[in-house]
Amino acid sequence: MKKSRLIAVIMLAVSALTASARFTAEYEAEALAGTASGDFAPYYISSLRHGRLTSPHNAQVMGRIWHITDTTKRFSWGFGVSLLGGYASTTDYERYTPADGGHWIVNPQHPTSFRVQEAYGEVKFRGVFMSVGAREHTSALLTQRLTSGDLVESGNAAPIPEARIGFINFQNIPFTNGWVQIQGEIGYGKMLDSDWWEDRYNRYNYHITSGEWYNYKRCYFRTKPAMPFSVTLGMQAAATFGGRMKRYIKGELVSERHFNLNFKSFWNAFLPNPGGEDFYEGNHLGSWDFMARYRFSSGETVRAYFEWPWEDGSGIGRRNGWDGLWGLEYIAADRNGWLTGALVEYLDFTNQSGPQHFAPGDRPGTTIANESTGCDDYYNNQMYNAYAYYGMSIGTPALMAPIYNLDGYPAYIANRLRGFHAATEGCISNSLRWRLKGGYRRAWGNGRIILPRPIHLTSVSADIDWEISSVPGLKVSGQLAYDHGEMPGNSFGALVSVSYRGLLNL
Repeated sequence: MKKSRLIAVIMLAVSALTASARFTAEYEAEALAGTASGDFAPYYISSLRHGRLTSPHNAQVMGRIWHITDTTKRFSWGFGVSLLGGYASTTDYERYTPADGGHWIVNPQHPTSFRVQEAYGEVKFRGVFMSVGAREHTSALLTQRLTSGDLVESGNAAPIPEARIGFINFQNIPFTNGWVQIQGEIGYGKMLDSDWWEDRYNRYNYHITSGEWYNYKRCYFRTKPAMPFSVTLGMQAAATFGGRMKRYIKGELVSERHFNLNFKSFWNAFLPNPGGEDFYEGNHLGSWDFMARYRFSSGETVRAYFEWPWEDGSGIGRRNGWDGLWGLEYIAADRNGWLTGALVEYLDFTNQSGPQHFAPGDRPGTTIANESTGCDDYYNNQMYNAYAYYGMSIGTPALMAPIYNLDGYPAYIANRLRGFHAATEGCISNSLRWRLKGGYRRAWGNGRIILPRPIHLTSVSADIDWEISSVPGLKVSGQLAYDHGEMPGNSFGALVSVSYRGLLNL
């Protein structure tokens, strides 16, 4: 009921914004069908699709309408609404019940058959924007079509309803003559996936938190982009806070804790400060980001970048070694050539600030004064849910998110990981485009628990888009993908979609 009211308010706001205006809007209708041999859709079919496809068998239709904010005007506005509906197959999870002396039972679950994927409105004045609602966000730094995914906000999970304010794009900093620019934004949102966690949690030996709030902020600086050489650097940060934590042992609720939710909580999410909890209020994480770009006189571009993750002060202080996402990308000058782009990426999450965590304040009476701030356990937290929305990673999809834990364990079990990813794309003709992806990942457990043996996954994918020239706006797409390994398992899948885009004068 709460989710329905929120969506109704957002759509009412969009209607009020557009009621007295004449404008042109874009629309898209899409139908897709996919099947796979495993328990889930293959990695490259499910990842970076905003949570649309996770089950092995899908038949889905999507309707979307949007109006893009005009960045060239002093004042402008935009909106978007997209609806999803269809069939998704059931996945069997496990759950522990204390009945009859205690035993494990089958807990079948499947995605909802209908949902509002996006519903947002946006206004812009000069270089500043404000948006309200659920909107699909992608990486502000990386090429979404090719990358393995941003470490903080990748576009892998479904959009969170929120309010955001920030710069519409990079803005010149006064008195720098255009040599230094700034871009950033801040947002607060309400996570609506509490029922998802309740339905899939095994209730055996961990905690879940309901009613969480979400905060995201980003600040990037960039040198003059018109020059052949340009550098972008800055930080992303996210936090979850508020809500109620419940902890279970063998099917029985053993403790419950309510977290603060007041003005101070929202401020502490934006600027971490000690609050009414064990250390800092809320679960905070983020990344230090850097990109260097060189554009040749021929128009070709090369970009090198890295994102350094952090979970606490040790990570912010760069005490977690070489952990992070490292990438090298090539962008062709001819956007219609046989090769238009390629990249390689290396992901390392193995250091995590060291193998152990010890704080004297956690051990009353200890005579040991030294502190060891290791076991960062990326994307997991001892009081809040794992960094995921509806079970899908909000950050990089390279980590096996909680949705893939068939035993109902609500955390990342394999975030101590190394892997690489490569992708290329190009054009066969003006109407026919291709893309290839491949990667390998190996994991040893998470920040606190070592797996009995390492697990791995090899993934490959090939897809093609055909824009039918005789029917402008009509596109047919196909994708084949294959997974081999235990993250979460072997799977071969195929996906076919038909979409049509057009314009509406309203």
